[in-house]
Amino acid sequence: KLAQRENNIGNPTEPGGICNMKKAQSDILGFVPQKDIVYNKLLPYADRLDDESNDILSKIKGNLGRAVQLREIWPGVLFWTRKLSTYMRLYGRKFSKEDHVLFIKLLYELVTIPRLEISMMQGFARLLINLLKKRELLSREDLELPWRPLYELHDRILFSKTEHLGLNWFPNSVESVLKTLVKSCRPYFSESATQEMLDEWRPLLCPFDVTMQKAISNFELFLPTTLPPELHHKGFKLWFDELISLWVSVQNLPSWEVHLVNLFARLANDNIGYIDWDPYIPKIFTRILRSLNLPVGTSQMIVSRYVTNAYDISHVVLWVSALLGGPSKQAQAHLSGLFSSITSFFHPSNHGRWLVKLMKLLQRLPASVVRRLHRERYRKPTWLTPIPDSHKLTEEDITDFVESMMQPVLLAMFSKTGSLDAAQALQNLALMRPELVIPPVLEKTYPALETLTEPHQLTATLSCMIGVARSLVSGGQRFPEGPTHMLPLLMRALPGVDPNDFSKCMITFQFIATFVTLVPLVDCSSALHEKTDLTEVEREMCSASAEFEDFVLQFMDRCFALIDSSTLEQTREETETEKMTHLESLVELGLSSTFSTILTQCSLDIFKVALEKVFNFATTNIFETRVAGRMVADMCRAAAKCHPAESLKMFVPHCCNAINQIAVNEEVLNEEELDKELLWNLQLLSEVTRVDGDKILRYRSDLVQVLQLTLHLKCKQGYTLACNLLHHILRSSALIYPTEYCSVPGGFNQPISDYLPIKDWGRPGDLWNLDIQWHVPSVEETSFAFYLLDLILQPELQRLQRFALGEQDMSRDDVLQSLTIVQHCLLGAGNYILEHSEDDTKSLFSIIKIISDLLHFKGSHKQEFDSRWKSFNLVKKSMENRLHGRKQHIRALLIDRVMLQHELRKLTVEGCQYRSIHQELMRDLLRLSTSTYSQVRSKAQNVLFTALGTYNFCCRDLIPHVLEFLNPDNSSVTQQQFKGALYCLLGNHSGVCLANLHDWECIILTWPAIVRSGLSSAMSLEKPSIVRLFDDLADKIHRQYETIGIDFSVRKTPTALSQINPCANANIVQHFYRKYKQLIADLLDCLSNRNLPWKFEHISIGFLSLLLRDDHQLPSPAVTFFVKSLNHDSLYVRKVCSAQIMRYVVVLRFNSISSGNISCAGDRPDNQWLQYDSSSLPRTQQDWDRCVFVEKTHWGYYCWPRKLMMYAPLEEQPKQNLTREEMTEREQIMFDHFSDPVFINQFIEFLSLEDRKGKDKFSPRRFCLFKGLFRNFSDAFLPILRPHMERLVADSHESKQRCVAEIISGLIRGCKHWSYSRVESLWELLCPLLRTALSNITIETYADWGTCIATACESRDPRKLHWLFEMLMESPVNGEGGSFVDACRLYVLQGGLAQQEWRVPELLHRLLQYLEPKLTQVYKNVRERIGSVLTYIFMIDVNLPCTQPTTSPHISDFTERILLQLKPLIEGDEEIQNHVVEENEVEEQDERTQAIKLLKTVLKWQIASAGRSFSTALPEQLQLLPLLFKIAPVENDDNYDELKKDAKTCLSLMSQGLLYTEQIPMVLSVLQEIAGSSSWHARYTVLTYLQIMVFYNLFTFMSDQKAMNDVRTLVIRLLEDEQLEVREMAATTLSGFLQCNFLSMDTPMQAHFEALCKTCLPKKRKRELGAIGDTIPSADLVRRHAGVLGLSACILSSPYDVPTWMPQLLMDLSAHLNDTQPIEMTVKKTLSNFRRTHHDNWQQHKQQFTDDQLLVLTDLLVSPCYYA
Repeated sequence: KLAQRENNIGNPTEPGGICNMKKAQSDILGFVPQKDIVYNKLLPYADRLDDESNDILSKIKGNLGRAVQLREIWPGVLFWTRKLSTYMRLYGRKFSKEDHVLFIKLLYELVTIPRLEISMMQGFARLLINLLKKRELLSREDLELPWRPLYELHDRILFSKTEHLGLNWFPNSVESVLKTLVKSCRPYFSESATQEMLDEWRPLLCPFDVTMQKAISNFELFLPTTLPPELHHKGFKLWFDELISLWVSVQNLPSWEVHLVNLFARLANDNIGYIDWDPYIPKIFTRILRSLNLPVGTSQMIVSRYVTNAYDISHVVLWVSALLGGPSKQAQAHLSGLFSSITSFFHPSNHGRWLVKLMKLLQRLPASVVRRLHRERYRKPTWLTPIPDSHKLTEEDITDFVESMMQPVLLAMFSKTGSLDAAQALQNLALMRPELVIPPVLEKTYPALETLTEPHQLTATLSCMIGVARSLVSGGQRFPEGPTHMLPLLMRALPGVDPNDFSKCMITFQFIATFVTLVPLVDCSSALHEKTDLTEVEREMCSASAEFEDFVLQFMDRCFALIDSSTLEQTREETETEKMTHLESLVELGLSSTFSTILTQCSLDIFKVALEKVFNFATTNIFETRVAGRMVADMCRAAAKCHPAESLKMFVPHCCNAINQIAVNEEVLNEEELDKELLWNLQLLSEVTRVDGDKILRYRSDLVQVLQLTLHLKCKQGYTLACNLLHHILRSSALIYPTEYCSVPGGFNQPISDYLPIKDWGRPGDLWNLDIQWHVPSVEETSFAFYLLDLILQPELQRLQRFALGEQDMSRDDVLQSLTIVQHCLLGAGNYILEHSEDDTKSLFSIIKIISDLLHFKGSHKQEFDSRWKSFNLVKKSMENRLHGRKQHIRALLIDRVMLQHELRKLTVEGCQYRSIHQELMRDLLRLSTSTYSQVRSKAQNVLFTALGTYNFCCRDLIPHVLEFLNPDNSSVTQQQFKGALYCLLGNHSGVCLANLHDWECIILTWPAIVRSGLSSAMSLEKPSIVRLFDDLADKIHRQYETIGIDFSVRKTPTALSQINPCANANIVQHFYRKYKQLIADLLDCLSNRNLPWKFEHISIGFLSLLLRDDHQLPSPAVTFFVKSLNHDSLYVRKVCSAQIMRYVVVLRFNSISSGNISCAGDRPDNQWLQYDSSSLPRTQQDWDRCVFVEKTHWGYYCWPRKLMMYAPLEEQPKQNLTREEMTEREQIMFDHFSDPVFINQFIEFLSLEDRKGKDKFSPRRFCLFKGLFRNFSDAFLPILRPHMERLVADSHESKQRCVAEIISGLIRGCKHWSYSRVESLWELLCPLLRTALSNITIETYADWGTCIATACESRDPRKLHWLFEMLMESPVNGEGGSFVDACRLYVLQGGLAQQEWRVPELLHRLLQYLEPKLTQVYKNVRERIGSVLTYIFMIDVNLPCTQPTTSPHISDFTERILLQLKPLIEGDEEIQNHVVEENEVEEQDERTQAIKLLKTVLKWQIASAGRSFSTALPEQLQLLPLLFKIAPVENDDNYDELKKDAKTCLSLMSQGLLYTEQIPMVLSVLQEIAGSSSWHARYTVLTYLQIMVFYNLFTFMSDQKAMNDVRTLVIRLLEDEQLEVREMAATTLSGFLQCNFLSMDTPMQAHFEALCKTCLPKKRKRELGAIGDTIPSADLVRRHAGVLGLSACILSSPYDVPTWMPQLLMDLSAHLNDTQPIEMTVKKTLSNFRRTHHDNWQQHKQQFTDDQLLVLTDLLVSPCYYA
């Protein structure tokens, strides 16, 4: 179709009324473009572009069509799709809608070709993402994409079965590319897609299995959420309730919860107003708060999974911003609550790893709300569902939102992480409500500008002001007085131009430049008399604008001072370098760009004054040309650029005269050190000429005269400056560029009466009337440029040519000088200086530069372009208006963007053809890259790499020449050349790597050459640099290698194309496969050379291991080599080979059962048959054959899949034990080796050596090796291996044990398809072996055995392994072999059962029954292990939605039984001591001691399950709480016994648990009961528990009024506790609750405390010393202290500000300063804390107090004098 369309581009129907410009364009093009780049229309040659783009597009369409018809994916389709993406970079989506859809369909089919090489798939995917990027261009009617091919692609790559075996090598970026691709295609999935996806992935939802993570992340990625409202019943309504109830019911943050949250966030954002989130809002906000992981309370344990699985902030932000608005306003209330509870964490004095998340939240939330507002109010309506009016944000919503965020943002301005986040937040908030945002920022900025002592404050406030600059200057109805702040701010910022403080200087430049860009600097004060219709604010602005001139001149004075203080003489010692330092160059950049912005924005009058001033400064002083001179010359250049005519008139004659006068003297020309004055004038002249070309023409004779005088100076500095002058003259007369960047088109030079500049403050540029003034070279200028080249370049080239031929002698300096001149003319002659003087490195550098320019220079350098593009984006970001969108940028910025578009076009010039001249230049570069001096080499190499990236296919041309240097037969190679060649192969980090090109032709040459180079004479392993090079090479190839396709054919013809016979492909495949075999043969051939050093042997084997594939078998010689090398002497070789050997897999046949859908999950009658039942195990041949085995554990838990795949019965399977004759050649090789006893002896010997002592682990690779052997060759090798296994099991060395564990797990997994008789005899052999092994287990090997059994049981039907389970269950804890062996046996059993999850309820019951009497174990390690096993036993008891109660053991029954045994502890009142008995005592211990031991085990179980289970069994935990409160210690002391430590940990973990509304009353009643207990430790711990619990469930509590009242009553009751410590803790808790706004400071509470304070104390009687009554405080004292503590809590609850009620409370408190202890102590502590936290901003806080109060306060806070 594409090929046909190409011939007759149709005339699509024209929608009427589009403006003429578009109409004219579509006439030329023949179609209406989807969306082209607007900036192209503003280029000076815009009229040519339509024809040009049409031409390219038709080529692309024609050739793509042809390539696809020929089915030539490589190189045809690949080449033309790349062309298409370049086309989109240059012209945007400039094609018709039909073409757009066709392109997308074609690429979609290309991406999903089944065996496509990965790197191509990525290239196509990136282009497809780009085509789909603008969703609004194509609606669901235009395009529908199937979802399944994408899912299969995603599954094949991200869950690849072959990658980890080393059969496929994928690039690292592949995951993110695929995810983005799915995101881009998602809106176009069909309406039935949702249901199909649910059917596909619901069966995987087994929460105990890894498949859960896979299923939920697939849901997150694929489920479409943008369906229109009428299709919602086919979209999210199918799954919303199910998934949200799953989310609500999970409490312990499993790793898949994050994916659910991301899915909900996207759903909420795409369907604002169509889902009622209100019932979930408290839950949502509670969980968001929890996932910030803020530290609360004193001794909090952080649960590691809370940190690793925390929510992703960007999705949280999306969710929150989508919930705002709507009728109920509930979300905003909660958001305000969230911010008020975490505000104090933003204060700069707090710091921790949680801070990054908080700052991210702060920065992204306003941006997200602005995006939503833009979508609701300003965006053009598209086919996407609009937000219903009822749910749009109202003005009131916006105000509430901004108010809730202001306080944290203002605190975050001074954060330790820098002020950037806050500045971005303020920028977005100011767009919505400038009148709320800008005044408080100004309040902070003015004092910061005045202070000299706190520079950090200044930089922070200025960067925030830059963010809000545009909102401030443009004023508007909301904030009309904004612009009046502008001048005061500018004037006060001037002192920041300070030579001594670099960062302050830079931020000041940025600040001034930002404000000046927005405002024309014109004195409008005369308008006050002429115009009468001005508003008050406008009058103020007019009168203020008289100060502009003053500002400009003061700024210049500041700059001159800065320049004076940075001359070389001042800043350098004699010896240091003369170049500019990095900081100086930054200051230079800041200075010149700020100054040029100021001059651009000036009126002509102010400009003339400034020009005069600069001219005088520049001409009355003489500067050195390195630092200060550059800055001054930059300022002059800025002036010349703004008004060239006026400036050149002053500068050029002056400089020319000065130079001519000095240079009249002949000797000057030959001086090495030139006169400073001459140099300075040259520099000045060379900068001033960088202006509009036609203005220079007037002075051409003067300039040519100066050039002829100065280009041949002896002094290098002199002729370099002269060359710069030449360069600039040529550039300005030959290139295209805009000549002005003023913020209003046409400048400000109209009379005030016609035009009032203050109206243009902050005005955005108008894209359609930009009116750019371009400089396009005229005929005169072009001829001038050619005249210069003839005059200057010709003679130099002739000189160099004569020198190269040896006719003329030149000194080195002359050569360098000539080359410099040539280089600056931007044309070069690469000559063979190399042959005569290789050590003249400077000339060589110059030659390299010339070659580089010849190859790549198109008027601007790629690096320069990239950095300009970057800085353009930064400026755009800091000043854009995201709310209104539609490219409302400042005019200067828009002009800059058009210029960048012009340069981009020059850089991506079509078709860099590779011509013979290029070939010669490349060879020269290669020669330079292998020369003697390393600096020359590295420079040449960099140019070479760039060139290789530019020209297609030139690598093939160059590689043989590089490899010549590595050839061992070539004896003339020096070590430098050898190294140079290796570097050329290695490449740089960004460019091409020659050694690893994605091309068979190249690899087949380079890899064997690298290996053979080991025999070269220049190669020496003594030189570390060479060894390192080879390591890097091998490492880079391994890192970057991606499997290269052999088969490029397309199996099915894409539907978008016509049907033609595939004929061309078969021979390509054959050709590539021949190359593949040849490469392997070459590498094996290298390996057979005995002289090859070991290092190269390793490299070669590494290469071979990269060549294994899953689509073609390895040639037999390679198989033989790998099998033989399993017994190689070198450890490295053995490791690689054992990893590579396992590849031959027998394909099995499947049967399928189909089944219906099921409404609820868990243990049901229909999945009963999957579970382990000892009464019906397959113990005979026919039982075994009748039994249907389901290997994967997740099938059937949640629901059955539509089709369940099963293995076919034995008779239908491929034949198993083949005789040797029936095997293929490759299988025979393996069979022969592994049945050879000598080979096996040595093999096992090597396997049981230890590699790194103590570091070795169970090796999955060796397990795979054995699994494969036993699976493919059945039990053929068992007889030979059996004696070895028996020997190894009896030996307790760790490496021997590990080896036998690997073999056994391989055996158990490999016997999956053996016949019953074989399996039975296998277990007869294995059970005794395992028993021996478990009794010989040691501390080093127990982990290996655990892994062994767990690996063996993974994804296996438990009924198949019943021998193993029965053996493990025999009696794990029997005390034989001591406590250690018991713990290990349990560990191994746990490994096996955990893999089986929900399918072995019977075994779990048996195990629990067996363990219960043993819970009172003496030994700690056994207790810990039992605790862990209990977790797994009860893990299956979950309360997920619509899940049946499990048949596995239940926690509640177990807890009841335990509590009975713990009775003696719960009832007794005395202190519970840790009972330690180490020797096994014979006599029966009393109940109490047993209970303590039991409790220890129970604690271990509780701690273990906190991290693993999905939901907390709350009612059961609560019954244990009173007991824990009794034990837990109060002080933080590390030497407590185990019992107390565990109790404390347990409480900390429980308090962080997530609670549901219905559980809160239960918890509170338990806490109230404990608060009445007699032990003060318990009462104290209640408070710490309460703090964490409330904060971690804040919104759940706040949505329940009764709960809040209960908490409050509880805290206030404990304030009056008789124990001092409890009272103080209650005060701290109260202050915390007040601070996070959980409780508020209301009148009744204040009255209550004041009343308590007034409690009278009994009179002090004359107490005798040691009177008894002294120790117990009277009730009155306690009550009075409680009142004081209450007041103190209120004061400490607002550490960073002074609310209105605070002064009065402080006064009340100070009245108690002389009360008896402990009251006096409390008052003193409170006052000193108040002073500490309010000290920083005391100036502001003072205003809240009256004078009398201040007097009292000062008295209190100043410490009394010692001598009074």
